Amino acid sequence: MENSPKIAANPEKYTFILFVSGMSVKSGHAIENLRSICDTYLKGNFNLQIIDITTDRQSAVDYQIIAIPTLIKTGPGQPRTLLGDLSDTEKVLRILDIKS
Repeated sequence: MENSPKIAANPEKYTFILFVSGMSVKSGHAIENLRSICDTYLKGNFNLQIIDITTDRQSAVDYQIIAIPTLIKTGPGQPRTLLGDLSDTEKVLRILDIKS
C-alpha cells in the first residue's frame, strides 16, 4: 500500500447563534448582514442558528439575552457576543476574530 499524503481537514467551523425578535427592522438587518459576512469571509465554513425570542423565550433566558439582536459566536476560539444589527463589517470581523 502506498502512503499518500492526506488532505488537511477544514478548520473548525465557526458556530453562531443569532437572537432576533420577530421580523423587526433591526433583526432583519442583523440577519442580512451576518449572512453577507459569512458568505463573503467564511465561504460555507460556518453553522448559523437563528432564534426568534418571540417563539423561544426559554433560549433567551438560558443565554441571558438582554438586548436584541444579539449574536453569540460559540466557536472556534473564545466565545464572543455582539449586540446590534452587525452593520459595521470591520468591527464584526475584528470582534469575532475572522480574518478579512
